[in-house]
Amino acid sequence: MGDGLMIQEGSLVKATGRIAQIPVSEAYLGRVINALAKPIDGRGEISFSESRLIKSPAPGIISRRSVYEPLQAGLVAIDSMIPIGRGQ
Repeated sequence: MGDGLMIQEGSLVKATGRIAQIPVSEAYLGRVINALAKPIDGRGEISFSESRLIKSPAPGIISRRSVYEPLQAGLVAIDSMIPIGRGQ
């Protein structure tokens, strides 16, 4: 993960011993980041205090917030036949 373009056959690589994680923080809201969570919007680094596993289980159905806001598709025929809620 990161600059792997320089790795070739016979290169020495070492394991970190950690499971792949991604930093999480409120500071990421509204920012543009790449796949490695590095900012690419030119607004500087993002501070974070904790990390989560990349492959973490989704929250259970009971703990999720229910769909409460309708979402309009913009086509009257679709909107009248198929109710869509934001977050579905």
